[in-house]
Amino acid sequence: MEIFGAPLEQVYLYGLVISGILTLLFILFNDAFAGLEAPDFLNPTLIVSFLTILSASGYLFERLTGIHSGLISAASAAIALLVVSMLNIFVLIPLSSAEESLVITEYDLKGRTGVVITSVPIDGFGEVLIESNSGSIAKPAVSFNKEAIPSQSKVLIIDVENGVLHVSPYKPILEIS
Repeated sequence: MEIFGAPLEQVYLYGLVISGILTLLFILFNDAFAGLEAPDFLNPTLIVSFLTILSASGYLFERLTGIHSGLISAASAAIALLVVSMLNIFVLIPLSSAEESLVITEYDLKGRTGVVITSVPIDGFGEVLIESNSGSIAKPAVSFNKEAIPSQSKVLIIDVENGVLHVSPYKPILEIS
């Protein structure tokens, strides 16, 4: 069978090469697609994966078997749909939800408390340990009020600039009952 004057085996091979190039471009320029809002079935990862699997299985079936080309096309499409559905359900969906739960932005750190693990000098850098539900992180810190803060002191994070915490000694407010 021929399409556009080329054997179907060659069309599958061209499809495989083109989808491979698209995959490489998608990997390199993935951030450009990050802000696009589209339905799940228009996810570029799923589309490129579908085309790659369709082309690869079609090429292999055409090359290695004597089955009719129409049946090969249907089988390749079914295989690609099955594999891409499994990829989406078992890999992409869990990864997208896990990624969101572990991200901490600089804005999220403001107003939290931490413990000084390396003393913060008046005009230098120290280190503060911040504990959260997903684990502990250590960040460089400077004194917000230009005062020395000794190790093991509890501090309040006032601001974050360029990944450096601006901290002040923590003084809890007493409750009167």
